[in-house]
Amino acid sequence: MSRGRGTFVAAACAVVALPYAWVLLAAFKGPAALNDPGRLAFTPTLENWREIFSAGVIGSAGTSLLVALVTVGLSLLVGTPGAYAISRFRAGGTATRFGILLSQVLPPAVLVVPLFLVAFTLDVRDTPQVVIASHLTFVLPVVTWFLIGFFDAVPRSFEEQAMIDGYGRFAAFRLVVLPQVMPGIGAAAIFGFVLSWNDLFYALVLAGGNAKTLPVSIAGFNTFRGVELGAMCAAILVSVVPVMLACFFVQRRLVRGLSGGGLKY
Repeated sequence: MSRGRGTFVAAACAVVALPYAWVLLAAFKGPAALNDPGRLAFTPTLENWREIFSAGVIGSAGTSLLVALVTVGLSLLVGTPGAYAISRFRAGGTATRFGILLSQVLPPAVLVVPLFLVAFTLDVRDTPQVVIASHLTFVLPVVTWFLIGFFDAVPRSFEEQAMIDGYGRFAAFRLVVLPQVMPGIGAAAIFGFVLSWNDLFYALVLAGGNAKTLPVSIAGFNTFRGVELGAMCAAILVSVVPVMLACFFVQRRLVRGLSGGGLKY
């Protein structure tokens, strides 16, 4: 790598890392140090972390984790066979292939009102269930769309060879096609998890009380007295760090899966 290119990459990394470093420092600053953003020398304090524990941020993180895992699980359970049907059998035609992302075009406010009315009628408002249902409206289409391309990349000859060898359609799908798209399923799961984990709008409108998620708790530090910046930064770290670590470790497995090569059944 040339010196100029290395300098450019280092500068780009610094620009990307600067907000994370600022949030990390702010999470351990007291009010006086927070009033001077450029101040690097300060006495660290754990008061911000005590505040987020007392505010129930950890419980909200648990709710977000539950909602995201269930949403991704249901999306993969429905979206994987759906994507396979669209890829292999052109189910629904071209309109279905491109119309599946219609929910991404619609403003969230269009969907949240009927969801709120249904939740109120069924008496499930302010529960994780209604948040999961709302997240499925945008995670399931994205996961399905994501997987269509991976199924398209698997040659039909693999399935045909398996069926010649005596496997049925489902067995060929399970033993031949599915292992080939596992890296894609993992990538789709990560992407869907991040979408659900970061959602604020649906969770705030449908479950902003006892079942509030982590983004709602973070937004709660913007009070009528002003922004409680130190506690908010500590809560942001609770939100960001686990996702970054999970993506880092899963990414290594995805690269290994993509580069594994070979067809085994």
